[in-house]
Amino acid sequence: MSNQLVEALVAILTSIVGLAALAVLVSKRADTSNVLKAGGGAFANMLSAATAPVTGGGTMPGSSYSIGSAWPGTPGF
Repeated sequence: MSNQLVEALVAILTSIVGLAALAVLVSKRADTSNVLKAGGGAFANMLSAATAPVTGGGTMPGSSYSIGSAWPGTPGF
């Protein structure tokens, strides 16, 4: 297959996926605002968990789970 054919196929498939995503977002049955809130909350939790060893964060936002300390023998381990 030539490189131009592969590029054309990838462009067509990308367009189809983009159109499908847009259709889902603007659908009357879509709960777009809650999906975006959930995605933002998930990102905030990942960011909090990733920075907790450096910042000393104890819990993740929206969660009652305590991360505690990373060192054995210290409070919260």
